[in-house]
Amino acid sequence: MKATDTTVPEYPLTAATPEERTFPTLTAGQIERFAVHGRRRRVEGGEVLVAAGQSARHFFVVTEGHLVAIRSLDAGESPVAAFGPGAFTGETGMLSGRPGLVRIEAGEPSEVIAIERERLLAFLQTDSELSEILMRAFLLRRVELIAQGVGDVVLVGSDHSQDSLRLREFLTRNGHPHHWLDVDRDPDVQGLLDRFGVGIADVPILICRGEVVLRNPSNHEVAERLGFNMGVDRTQVRDLVVVGAGPAGLAAAVYAASEGLDVLVLETSSPGGQAGSSSKIENYLGFPTGISGQELTGRAYTQAQKFGAQILVAEGAHRLACEHKPFALETDGARVAARAVILATGAEYRKLPLANLSRFEGVGVYYGATSVEAHLCSGEDVVVIGGGNSAGQAAVFLAGSARRVHLLVRSDGLSDSMSRYLVRRIEESPHIDLHARTEVVALEGEDHLECLTWRKESAGDHETHPVRHVFSMTGAVPNTRWLDGCVALDAQGFVKTGSDLSPEDLAAKRWPLSRAPYLLETNRPGVFAVGDVRSGSMKRVAAAVGEGSIAVALVHQALRE
Repeated sequence: MKATDTTVPEYPLTAATPEERTFPTLTAGQIERFAVHGRRRRVEGGEVLVAAGQSARHFFVVTEGHLVAIRSLDAGESPVAAFGPGAFTGETGMLSGRPGLVRIEAGEPSEVIAIERERLLAFLQTDSELSEILMRAFLLRRVELIAQGVGDVVLVGSDHSQDSLRLREFLTRNGHPHHWLDVDRDPDVQGLLDRFGVGIADVPILICRGEVVLRNPSNHEVAERLGFNMGVDRTQVRDLVVVGAGPAGLAAAVYAASEGLDVLVLETSSPGGQAGSSSKIENYLGFPTGISGQELTGRAYTQAQKFGAQILVAEGAHRLACEHKPFALETDGARVAARAVILATGAEYRKLPLANLSRFEGVGVYYGATSVEAHLCSGEDVVVIGGGNSAGQAAVFLAGSARRVHLLVRSDGLSDSMSRYLVRRIEESPHIDLHARTEVVALEGEDHLECLTWRKESAGDHETHPVRHVFSMTGAVPNTRWLDGCVALDAQGFVKTGSDLSPEDLAAKRWPLSRAPYLLETNRPGVFAVGDVRSGSMKRVAAAVGEGSIAVALVHQALRE
């Protein structure tokens, strides 16, 4: 449509109700645009077009009759949605190629337009109107599946288990619907355990598709069993491999893939990085009412897949072989080759210097404040440690459900390290107490944190409080140990780039080019660093996104050399 065209679009995007956005009905003209990319076929009543647990190879638009989405339950089967003439199948799993969560079958003799998944992905990049309709419907359908717990996984665990929390967060942050059962609270758990021949000592356990039982699986095992990485080719030489799927890495993936580069992203755990655990970001451009870190990075994750980037989840890099091109990255499952690399592995919060800290991580000490952790400490006192924006966001978020939030900082106050809007919100909250020049010196408890002791520097007093939940969000330790001398690091372990590289840094790796390193380039030509892992970065989400996009422009230049 030209800028001067005043005709009304075929589909009234802004006027549609939530139901119409989730399950829109296409016009005759829109259906014909799909028909060009697929083929019409008749299907018999009861014919299965997509089986649950299998990747959907085709996308379907209904022209006659209707299709039904069906979920399997212990007590039988239940319809989830129906697709009549003008409706279409699919949700975000269609973009990634992950196994379907429901069965799609014909409810009666019908006619559909079948479009191969690869052709659909190409179509989404060329037809902006239909791309908007489909992408929004896909996202809303996944949200609805999560809200209704329409999935193929039951997680049985305990609030007193570190690994239970790890698995809950992994499934949640990867947007995979699941049903949670607590062995300490749910009366039906024992019957389920007996049915699958497992005991309380085996938890946490993951029951996949009602058949396979995984006892305390690693994140990598869960990703493989549920098909998170299904269809990703690990053997081909990529134009670009991005290591890390936080804001910087996802921005790089979106821009690189949209500009035609063959992109693979490696993520150790879940897309989003540190930002993905932020309860609400209110100073990110374009979201005046704020947005959660998980929602923001989840949208970016879907956007990257829309443009063709492939993302390996729970399969981080362990080593970068950078002496020769193409570069080689060793992962949990394979050796991946790339003509260029962007390091976006971010940073971790600095851990408290307490001897028994690891004993309480995940069972009283947390490094993110999402809805999962907030549920654990509802109605109780909590401690948040840190004076930065992440700590401020956590304190404000937790104040909505906790009885009282104690915010501990080692400095005299918050103004030097936290955005003013958060400082004011904390000052005005009746549920948040600020403790300046205070640090935690001891943790106590059995299978869960039961109390802690903090010391106020001004008075030298030690105070013990019956607090069972501590959120530690202080400092930044870069995730660079795996690089093993491949690129130059500063004294704190962050990656040095551009003008920060000294002549000695360049000489150490025998810089082979007549030009100086680009702005975000390391002392290895073709290897770039962006976001929190980079020395001198701003440690803000918007800055990370900007660096990710800038790096892609520099990658293009490096690839042309």
